[in-house]
Amino acid sequence: MTLIKSISGIRGTIGGHTGDTLNPLDIVKFTTAYATFIRRSGKSESNKIVVGRDARISGLMVKNVVCGTLMGMGYDVINIGLATTPTTELAVRMSGAAGGIIITASHNPRHWNALKLLNKEGEFLTKADGNEVLEIADKEDFEYADVDHLGSYTDDNTFNQKHIDSVLALKLVDVEAIKNAHFKVIVDSINSVGGIILPELLKALGVEYKFLNGEPNGDFAHNPEPLEKNLGGIMDEIAKGGYDLGIVVDPDVDRLAFICEDGKMFGEEYTLVSVADYVLSHTPGNTVSNLSSTRALRDVTEKHGGVYTPAAVGEVNVTTKMKEVHAVIGGEGNGGVIYPESHYGRDALVGIALFLSSLAQKGCKVSELRKTFPNYFIAKNRIDLTPETDVDAILNKVKDMYKDEQITDIDGVKIDFPDKWVHLRKSNTEPIIRVYSEAKTMEEADALGKQLMQVVYDMQK
Repeated sequence: MTLIKSISGIRGTIGGHTGDTLNPLDIVKFTTAYATFIRRSGKSESNKIVVGRDARISGLMVKNVVCGTLMGMGYDVINIGLATTPTTELAVRMSGAAGGIIITASHNPRHWNALKLLNKEGEFLTKADGNEVLEIADKEDFEYADVDHLGSYTDDNTFNQKHIDSVLALKLVDVEAIKNAHFKVIVDSINSVGGIILPELLKALGVEYKFLNGEPNGDFAHNPEPLEKNLGGIMDEIAKGGYDLGIVVDPDVDRLAFICEDGKMFGEEYTLVSVADYVLSHTPGNTVSNLSSTRALRDVTEKHGGVYTPAAVGEVNVTTKMKEVHAVIGGEGNGGVIYPESHYGRDALVGIALFLSSLAQKGCKVSELRKTFPNYFIAKNRIDLTPETDVDAILNKVKDMYKDEQITDIDGVKIDFPDKWVHLRKSNTEPIIRVYSEAKTMEEADALGKQLMQVVYDMQK
């Protein structure tokens, strides 16, 4: 079964039987439930809902079903076409819409797609609101508009430029310094919407660029998750020389990774760390990241006199915690930068502009910048699940086994040792248990993760 209903939206593979995958009937059901929720919540007087999508092969089909369903519910659809997740989030707020639906499965392979649901602020629904949508969907107590009250449909392709303009207007984006640095970069936009908007952003910043996998056709040239094991092509290209850095995004451009001028990974965990260090040097304050992110953010935050707070995994959990502690910067260790000065959403465009500003002001190489941060290594492993796996029982047993260590259980089980940690949690986006572990060397981090994986395997025997 590959239909996953979670805090991250409704996600599944395309095709197959209803209830098991993401197919037209289920798309109609969940879109209707979302529209019903928006109307019942009464949180907006607007009758508009924004729809944007990445370049996945199934995107046009899903978009047509979503837009037709929303119109059938009496909502006026603003279709912004091929657009990044952060662009769609900003479009909701800029257009004064009641909400929005982003059609993207983020880093998942080409046969996946998803509906990400937004409130009127252009932010992901809270867990409580998301659960209400799922309850409405289960009941299927729907009422569609009559012929005189059907919604309208409008195409609006202006939001890419509006997004870029909003990034350039940020106080800490030093456009002049970036232009004077004469950066030359290479970008892997993995055959999706990054290939549409990032050239325009880089032009506006005066950056010379080359694109790999730039055609937004949805036929991903490699696994779209921006991890080192998937990025051999761009790393080899940079290693030949002639570039200041490499930029890698996922299909919906909310995750961001950098590659040093020598072709080595900057480290996706250090995207947020480096941007946070730059922001905190100008605007001291607090930070937030999720439990599976590197300790380096805590170290950098404390260096600048701020307080670091962890949050459960999931963008809405991070943004909720950021608002609670008044964080000036936050995000996720997967390359997701959330800068409230722009908006409460992961945004690779914001991350690129802030990173280049920092690099231009410091006048150093990317590899030299990387050496200024605390050095940790995270091993990212996974345990594939079967429908019969009782994840909660497994996590409870793990927690009991390590009860003498520091345990955090707001999201799965995280075990903190004095000089390392390991975090086990059920994924919001895939049928797996993620096992992340961090230590001072990759060997030690991987050994810790595999030690806990073996504990889980032994429990399943």
